[in-house]
Amino acid sequence: MSISMTPWQRTAHGANLLDESGQPGVTIFEEITALANKHEAINLGQGFPDTEGPVEIRQIAVDAILSGANQYAPGSGILPLRQAIAEHQKRYYSLDVDPDTEVVVSTGATEAIAASLLAFLEPGDEVVTFEPFYDSYAAMIGLANAKHKVVQLKAPTFEPSIEDLRAAISDKTRVILINNPHNPTGAVFSTQVLSEVIALAHQHDCIIVADEVYEHLTFETKHVPIASLPGGFERTITISSAGKSFSFTGWKVGWATGPEHLITAIRTIKQFLTYSSGPAFQPAVAKALNLPEKFFIDFAASLASGAQILADGLENAGIPVIRPQGTYFLVADINNFKRNDAIEVARAMPESVGVAAIPMSVFARPENVSNYQGLLRFAFCKKPPILTEAIKKLQLLPEVLNR
Repeated sequence: MSISMTPWQRTAHGANLLDESGQPGVTIFEEITALANKHEAINLGQGFPDTEGPVEIRQIAVDAILSGANQYAPGSGILPLRQAIAEHQKRYYSLDVDPDTEVVVSTGATEAIAASLLAFLEPGDEVVTFEPFYDSYAAMIGLANAKHKVVQLKAPTFEPSIEDLRAAISDKTRVILINNPHNPTGAVFSTQVLSEVIALAHQHDCIIVADEVYEHLTFETKHVPIASLPGGFERTITISSAGKSFSFTGWKVGWATGPEHLITAIRTIKQFLTYSSGPAFQPAVAKALNLPEKFFIDFAASLASGAQILADGLENAGIPVIRPQGTYFLVADINNFKRNDAIEVARAMPESVGVAAIPMSVFARPENVSNYQGLLRFAFCKKPPILTEAIKKLQLLPEVLNR
């Protein structure tokens, strides 16, 4: 008996969620992590830190649990957190956001992205993203029965072409989904690119969904929210979370800010997804958002140091690196080696090298996989001793690539 795939399944196939026969499979992230565990390899594939967030913030969550904050939180999030989010946007970006009508708290940024797409997309609408893209984008676009178009980011700058943007965005486009700073490339987009996105959104009557979860994790460059640029706020849903900024990835506390009519639509969808989440975590995140600016500066500096350790080590081993401007990730280029299929190499590395990485091609649509087949993504959000040990092991990588 043959069962046709749903649009979501067809889209998910590009994210490696179905095997070659169309049956449910595992993601490449699960596969590589399993191989890393099997061979006791250092896992630089998945983007999670190996350090905990500030102890005083964790204690607030513990105290909240013990004092009874264990039932449903308000659907929009507790007022102190919404106020802290609004104050954060004002403090860092001079954005005036009403905590009552222009902020909604979500179960991580992923839910905010899902709610945004489901709120504004009708079957057949087009969504434009940059490629490579965070894997949930394709799945959510498929779930909404929308059409996914991409603007390809090309090494070594991973800066989108203005001409490609103009060619991809049309009157059929309903949402422009932009991730800046960008996972998986580590790029930070220029103000020129962001301004062009705004101009095209106005020209073609589009909504901008801005995934900015790495907003505080930039190196020697300042994050500029697209909503802070002229003409940006009125069309933009800005999304962020506590996961990346404070190393609380498991708490799953995110948020969206934007004009009231856009946030109201997101809240309407969100109530049928999780309704509310993290009642004990929300007051802790509210406190974290009010930490001194030095906390964010020091955290970004520590990540920049990790990026340099890993990049220097790879380059010393003879592996070219595209150094990141932000995020947790850097890209290694193995195109000029004899063995340059990054998927094959990534599957071999845990056993042969003792380090795990993720092939960049899994962040691309199936028809574009070949454009990224010689690129590997490494996560450097690890303690310096772990990165130093990984570098020692990665000296074996050129031997594997030249077999």
